[in-house]
Amino acid sequence: MAKQTIGLDNQLYEYLLSVSLREPPILKQLRQETARHPMAMMQIAPEQGQFMALLVQLIGAKKTLEVGVFTGYSSLAVALALPPDGKIIACDIDEEYTAIARRYWQEAGVADKIDLRIAPALETLDKLLEQGQANSFDFAFIDADKRNYENYYERALILVRSGGLIAIDNVLWSGRVAFAEEQDNRTKAIREFNHKLYRDERVTISLVPIADGLTLALKR
Repeated sequence: MAKQTIGLDNQLYEYLLSVSLREPPILKQLRQETARHPMAMMQIAPEQGQFMALLVQLIGAKKTLEVGVFTGYSSLAVALALPPDGKIIACDIDEEYTAIARRYWQEAGVADKIDLRIAPALETLDKLLEQGQANSFDFAFIDADKRNYENYYERALILVRSGGLIAIDNVLWSGRVAFAEEQDNRTKAIREFNHKLYRDERVTISLVPIADGLTLALKR
């Protein structure tokens, strides 16, 4: 996993941030606290958070979905970009990590926008489908266990409306997906998922080489 855009040397990356990153202080505080966490490598890059916030504003999103919360940087970035009546349903299984997220959501004044569901994400997604919420979400972000990416994606594709957007993180996997000798289960899962999406005519796609690779899938 990469906490900054891969393929850039440090000098160019710092320049990129210096002329483009407009990170609210609350997001910076959360990022700095997360950097001290033993699992800090799970944090998304700040330029990716800003990019996702821009996407949410571009499509006029009001109802969004997040699969994989960790300490809440991505959900906070999106929540800050949503209108006052915007909502996020956020899925995670870890009370400890998400306790940090809850604290920052509260401090930022967006806690009322975020409905955190502590349960296996597939259970939460299936319940949303059972409740008749298909085609009702504007945006979904998937950043959880890689071996379930296909399962998360298939459910998100039903939940998101036509013209809605699904963003999938870590699709370049620090570059390991490009090397055939890399055969661990997570690398293989991402590689297979990338090929599946490439062939999926239900969506229009673009793999953006920001951070650790972010695929955008626009539902037709």
